[in-house]
Amino acid sequence: MTTLVDVPASAQTATRPSAPRRRRGQTWPFVLILLGPSAVLILVFIVLPAVYGLWLSLTNTQLTGFAARDPKFVGLDNYTYLLTSADFLNSLGQTGTFLLFSAIIGQTVLGMVAAILLSRPWIHGKGFFGAAVLMPMVVPEVVASLTWASVLATSPEGTLNRLLNIFGGEPTAWLQTAPMMAIILVNIWRGLAFAMIMFQAALEDVPAELIEAARVDGAKAVQVFRHVTLPLIRGPVFLYLLLTTISTVGVFGLVYFLTRGGPGGQTRIAAIYIYERALQFSQIGIGSAASIILLVIVLVLGAVYVRLAKVEV
Repeated sequence: MTTLVDVPASAQTATRPSAPRRRRGQTWPFVLILLGPSAVLILVFIVLPAVYGLWLSLTNTQLTGFAARDPKFVGLDNYTYLLTSADFLNSLGQTGTFLLFSAIIGQTVLGMVAAILLSRPWIHGKGFFGAAVLMPMVVPEVVASLTWASVLATSPEGTLNRLLNIFGGEPTAWLQTAPMMAIILVNIWRGLAFAMIMFQAALEDVPAELIEAARVDGAKAVQVFRHVTLPLIRGPVFLYLLLTTISTVGVFGLVYFLTRGGPGGQTRIAAIYIYERALQFSQIGIGSAASIILLVIVLVLGAVYVRLAKVEV
């Protein structure tokens, strides 16, 4: 004879959540296995060097001399020195000019134009045009720098001077007369492909129905792009601005091999200034402080981009 015992409803509901909790507990080992190596790499190669760099910026550490053997804590002295140094402030100004005209304006505008052209069905030779734009992306920075150094060479044998000679022009020292313009153009040449790829992918996600509806309502091509297309790709545009800002601020080899920060400091961007202070003058503490200041500026710009794009992070 069997006896049926009624289980209270409260007891049944109390036992139900135990299974999902048990499943969550069983997934933690897999989460640690999958994310553990990445977390360790980020900690070892990003977090710890950043913390160590912050500590160095608060000391008078040098590569040579007494400060190399016995560095001392100096607090904010390095930051005070940099924020009152005309050379450092000038390097920040040069960095801002280089960033504005080569990345924010040059690469973004030309990359958008290239993406729009490749998305048009009436454009012929898209394969050749796309390959020509993508080629600079695969060229190493050092190789690109040395190639452009040959193109912009001061002597009559320089590629650009030879072209001018065909049309009766005189040889010009391009890296002496317009050094900032030269590195801006070269950086646009290198970063144009990445901008085109990101914008082309974003344009493909714009619904064709909205564009057709705007055209039926009488909107012109510029109005369609401004009021329909651009708001829909706002997120990818600001994401690209964030990525290109980070990469452009960190450009070193391109400028160093072309101008070495000259002539007369006209192209001494922040990366060149940090290199000179930390390695040429052996002032590790000041170089680290300059790096931290540059990092803070990039973080502020990144926060502005995220806010403008209305991206939740």
